[in-house]
Amino acid sequence: MAGLAASFGSGAMTNSIGELESAECIFITGSNTTENHPVIAAYIKRAARFGKKPLIIMDPRKIDLVRHAKIWLRQKPGTDIPVLNGMMHVILKENLQDQAYIDERTENFAALKEVLEKYTPEYVEKISGVPAQDLIAAARLFATSKPASIVYCMGITQHTVGTDNVKTLANLAMLTGNVGVFGGGVNPLRGQNNVQGACDMGGLPNVFSGYQAVTDAANRQKMEAAWGVSSLPDWVGMTMTEMLPAIKTGGIKALYIVGENPAISDPDSDHAVKEMQALEFLVVQDIFLTETGKLADVVLPAASFAEKEGTFSNTERRVARVRKAVPPPGQARPDWQIICDLATRLGYPMTYKNPEEIFEEIRKVTPSYAGISYQRLEAGGIQWPCPNEEHPGTMFLHKDRFARGLGMFFPIDHKDPAEMPDADYPLYLTTGRLLYQYHTGTMSRKAPGLVEKAPECFVEISPADAAKYNLAEGDRVRVRSRRGQIEARAHISPKGVAGTVFIPFHYYEAAANKLTNPALDPVSKIPEYKVCAVQMEKVG
Repeated sequence: MAGLAASFGSGAMTNSIGELESAECIFITGSNTTENHPVIAAYIKRAARFGKKPLIIMDPRKIDLVRHAKIWLRQKPGTDIPVLNGMMHVILKENLQDQAYIDERTENFAALKEVLEKYTPEYVEKISGVPAQDLIAAARLFATSKPASIVYCMGITQHTVGTDNVKTLANLAMLTGNVGVFGGGVNPLRGQNNVQGACDMGGLPNVFSGYQAVTDAANRQKMEAAWGVSSLPDWVGMTMTEMLPAIKTGGIKALYIVGENPAISDPDSDHAVKEMQALEFLVVQDIFLTETGKLADVVLPAASFAEKEGTFSNTERRVARVRKAVPPPGQARPDWQIICDLATRLGYPMTYKNPEEIFEEIRKVTPSYAGISYQRLEAGGIQWPCPNEEHPGTMFLHKDRFARGLGMFFPIDHKDPAEMPDADYPLYLTTGRLLYQYHTGTMSRKAPGLVEKAPECFVEISPADAAKYNLAEGDRVRVRSRRGQIEARAHISPKGVAGTVFIPFHYYEAAANKLTNPALDPVSKIPEYKVCAVQMEKVG
């Protein structure tokens, strides 16, 4: 994040997927890996079952991987930082830290030690509900297993303290000397198939390709020369979660949405729809007519991954070729062709011949991609950074030094979620995904086999809460937050924890994001999808 100068800020895995089987311990938090990343979960389960590598799982729900875990830390939603700080408190108290690594490769250690002082196992138990002895056992196991890998996903980032959560994980990894080593690292699992590539290409409001800051004059001059323009903006733009609120103030009058369905995926989605309806002009470019597309003035039909050429970059920073298998149907065209034609009509001619020509420009202006070419990708994917054509690609980051030189420890205290349960809304709500559905269901809900496996929305409830609310399996329940309400079937599950309900967000007819809180992390601007307060009642 900020102090690590893109060390973890790119969101990419510091290490490689295959290295998970070489870790002596894997700590997984905020990731229901078997349902959200089943291929990576196979590596983890293989490491646990056949490699006898211990897993530590930190998750409020009894996810499938708990079956393979040596230690399960069941924290209350929104209390990740106290648990992580508590682990580090134990590590320091028992002198299990990698002091040589800390002295040689990090800074600000004294400030971290100071903030950790109060996070005793007993104090953490009061906040998080994690038993003190479990916390101590997890700390000892992680610190004495070298190398140890940390794996996380959106259960860590989708909080108002998401950035602080990631920094705290980085603190734990550096404290134990597990960054810049084979089999270790801090490894986020990206939420969609090419989200890493989109970020790598500058699909963020503050950077050009390769995470080159738009506020840096030298970066702007390089891009101006490459594109034959002048006076590129020197200011940081808005994220999607900032754009929609800006509509009502007149700050945004038109939106061009490509491959996104905010009518279902944005928090407080009823309000998001009203904001988009207030636009003067909305363009949606997608492969199907989504719920957002139905609000648009113009819909541009795009080609799917199987209908176009190009590259994808995955969660381990691996750039790979995508090749057209079938022609696009009807009037659908590849995104790059649509964008080029639109730019030309708006007065800036874009005349690329093919995706390879675009990639050659990417190489020229992006140091981390400079050594990657279509010719080299014929032999297989290459992991960035790859600075020249003789370079083999980088299996893991920060081997000898961090991008900023020394790794920065960040002393971070616990903050409650933006919305906590109370007398009116006594339950926590957390949201997530299912194995058989994907994101807003734009593709997966059109596949009969997947629909058969996961046909409708449900509200996952613990047996204790089912008894409290007099609910049986399959009863219809109404879940209401301060923003909206939905109805769905009750699913009583041992995965559930008393006081918390879980709802998958794939189903437009019972859209979980009607309920979620649009409060944002102040740095990443990611909403707090994972924690809000709700009430529940039986229908009929």
